Order: sequence, then C-alpha cells, then structure tokens
Amino acid sequence: MSEIKSAIITGATGAVGSALARVCAERGMQVTAIVRPDSARGVNLAGCGAKIVHCDLASLSSLEWRLSADAFFHLGWDGTYGEARSDLERQSNNILYTLDAVSLAASSGCKVFVGAGSQAEYGTGGVLRPDTPCFPKSGYGIAKFSAGAMSRAKCAQLGIRHVWCRILSVYGPCDGKYTLISSLISALSSGGTAKVTAGDQIWDYMYSDDAALALLSAAERGKDGAVYCLGSGKARALKEYMLDVKSAVGGGDIAFGAIDYYPDQVMHLEADISSLTHDTGFVPQTDFADGIRRTVEYFRSTK
Repeated sequence: MSEIKSAIITGATGAVGSALARVCAERGMQVTAIVRPDSARGVNLAGCGAKIVHCDLASLSSLEWRLSADAFFHLGWDGTYGEARSDLERQSNNILYTLDAVSLAASSGCKVFVGAGSQAEYGTGGVLRPDTPCFPKSGYGIAKFSAGAMSRAKCAQLGIRHVWCRILSVYGPCDGKYTLISSLISALSSGGTAKVTAGDQIWDYMYSDDAALALLSAAERGKDGAVYCLGSGKARALKEYMLDVKSAVGGGDIAFGAIDYYPDQVMHLEADISSLTHDTGFVPQTDFADGIRRTVEYFRSTK
C-alpha cells in the first residue's frame, strides 16, 4: 500500500477533478491543482484548500522542478465535447500533454501517475473490462488510448508506477453543462420539456465522489501498469435514470423518443470493476437516487 500525503491534479475543475481535490483535502493531503489561467470553472475548487497553480496543458513543462508531491492525477484534456473530439491535431496534442505530465510527475518526486482514460478507447459497447480489445473510432478515443500506452511506457522508463483508469459515464456537482444529466436537470428545472431518445440504452452511471474515491484507491493500491474500468458496476435502462432525474427535480416533463438515436449509437455501456475492487478494495458508495439528489441540490445552489 502506498501512503499518499500530497497530490498534483490536472483537470481539477471538472466534476471528477473537483471531487478528487476535495476528497484528498478531507483526508489531510496537500493538493496542488493545475488550472488554466482563463478557466471560468476555478470557482469549483473554492473551499477545498487546494493550492492553485495557473498553467495550461501546453505549458506543463514550465512547472518542472517547481512542484513536489507523492502522486500525480492527470485528468486534464483539451477537446472533450462536440466536434473537438474529431479534431485530430487537437487530440494528438493531448498525447504530448500527457507525456509532459509524466515528466512533471517525475521532477515533482511523484511515485505514482494515475491517468484518466475513457470508454471511447474501446470503440464499442457491452460489458467493458480492462482486457476488452480496443478499437477506438474517434480522434478522442484514439488519443486517449495512445496517451495511456505512451505514458505507461514513459513511466516505466522513469521508475514511476502507472495506473490508467478508463472512465465511463460520470455525473455530479460541477459537471459540464453539455452532458445529458446536466442538460436534463436544466431543462426540467425551468419547467420545460426535455426532448430525448427513447432511452432504451443500457447505461452505467457513476457519481463523481465515487469516481474520485476510485482514482485515489488506484493511486494507493493499484497495480503498476494496470488498466481499470471506472463505473458503478451496475447498469440499467437510460430511461430509468432520466425518470429519477425528473423525480429529483420535481417538475418539467420528458418527451421520450422525440430525438432519434445517432447512427452509431452505443446501446450498452457497462463497467466490469471486479479487478479494481480486487486490487484496491474499492466499492462504489453512492446509488443514483442519492447522487442525483445531491447533484440537483448543487444545481439549485449555484443558480
């Protein structure tokens, strides 16, 4: 077991990053959050006690030898939504940023590097396991897969333990406004009607605090070179999740089937977390009903 007393986090202003910063701080760890200078989401770290270092991903090398920590969590990524996911040059830059993050981890004295991968690395659906073959289709998925493989090789060269966590679907406070859950809460909270697909997809949603605990568990006890899938380990119809959101909001309506599925719509997305649980002891703690209630409360508190 690795004792972690300090951590560096990139991508610390998102749902998972901000939850991770808070969880680490609550455990008495010193947290350094690397935040874009022009980020409007820095407010998400208010009150967590993290030291904020303003630096964009392209300038990570400028921080070498200036920071110190036991663990490095690389969650930062440029171009996660919409057409940016297909921008090959933009996505390829993320591979270089990830390698720069490994170099920064080394100069900071970190013993473990935990990278945030994605289900997009698989290029398919179903029950996803660490050894499920990867055939990524999007530039985003290809870059995530490449970043994981190349950062693993660089960590081996530098003597840093490497863990890669492929995240499925996360929701929670501080989530981006373009996600399904956030947009659904917004539409329902205004008393409007949310237009969605039929919702027959079988999906696996994980609360952001659980994702944070999973990443921390991976850093403390994950095997060197391991790949873990991050999800709740349970899946059900997307329509059921959306009805839970409507219940938590207490208003609005949902027009199921008003939007067609994408031509390449994944109809089943579920994480097999057995290896993560076996190696680290991690077990999700928050069911969707409780997590979505907290998420709706956060949404209302920030309006």
